[in-house]
Amino acid sequence: MNIEFHTRPSHARSVIGTRDVVRARVPLRLGLAGGGTDLSPYCDDFGGAVLNTTIDRYAYAFIERSQDGCVHFVAPDVELDEAFAVDQINEDVPKQANLKLHAGVLVGISRRFNVPVEPWRITSFVDAPPGSGLGSSSALVVALVEAFVRLLHLPLGPYDVAHLAYEIERVDLGLQGGKQDQYAGTFGGTNFIEFLADDRVIVNPLRISDGIRNEVETSLVIAFTGVSRASADIIAEQRSGLIQVTEETMRNMHRLKQDAHDMKNALLQGNVVQMAEILNRSWKAKKSTARGISNPLIESLYTQAMKDGAIGGKVSGAGGGGFMMFIVPPDRRVQVIRSLNTSGAQASGVHLVAEGAETWLS
Repeated sequence: MNIEFHTRPSHARSVIGTRDVVRARVPLRLGLAGGGTDLSPYCDDFGGAVLNTTIDRYAYAFIERSQDGCVHFVAPDVELDEAFAVDQINEDVPKQANLKLHAGVLVGISRRFNVPVEPWRITSFVDAPPGSGLGSSSALVVALVEAFVRLLHLPLGPYDVAHLAYEIERVDLGLQGGKQDQYAGTFGGTNFIEFLADDRVIVNPLRISDGIRNEVETSLVIAFTGVSRASADIIAEQRSGLIQVTEETMRNMHRLKQDAHDMKNALLQGNVVQMAEILNRSWKAKKSTARGISNPLIESLYTQAMKDGAIGGKVSGAGGGGFMMFIVPPDRRVQVIRSLNTSGAQASGVHLVAEGAETWLS
């Protein structure tokens, strides 16, 4: 289902003043179970299911008037600042720009809503490196979309925003990936998300007691492997297995989807030990869906964490690097963090957040 947006008249323009700034932030996410089942054609044929939760790491986007009459795409965290003349902004700009997400969102918004481009300075940064496995790229796209929604007063609800972000990233820009990240960041909180045929998505927020949430949060450790990875090749291989109906890939995808249902039930019951068992089971199944999901570094960190007291773990996201997540008995948490840091990772606890995308004026 391709949604066409025709809600803005051709004369629509932003209303911010020369000193106003529109700001947006969108939380990153941990994929607890079901990751990969949000990929087409699996979700179209069988329906996908994912359980994820947003954390206290964010993607930020700011829009303000530029001072030189040009459109600027700026990302200080990766040391990029590029400028285009307003009349240069067209369908080819995302191919020319280094900051393709900024360019893609600007062009996508302008084309869909018939909005004239103005001399804007579009700035972003993210609390995690690219290829982190925390959905950072998709969260950034959502932040950019949300900033434009606020800037232009576009009448879009959260489902509209998430779907638009997905279309810009996956269709317009052709970047490989699933659908969960856009919905996780837009809605925020802990959600069981179903992905059905015809681009239908159902976000089911989970009501978790404070005690269960605190116990889960206290039991979570995340660790950056030190390696940022491009997920496109891994996802392309997973898609190939789905398109060719590789028996092993399909069996493991069904396993991953069932794990999402099982993880949801374990979470609602506050059964952290069972959550760890499902995490391990999912990690084993996920590694069988494509080469490159794991590697010697990841296996070494996983083994070290388990040796020091972790009871479950896996890579967050497509794999190959980025962040790993572990479930650890709270009394072993400090030891596991120290051990992972000694082994070369960057480990810490993490806080769960309930709020999704937020915008404000500065």
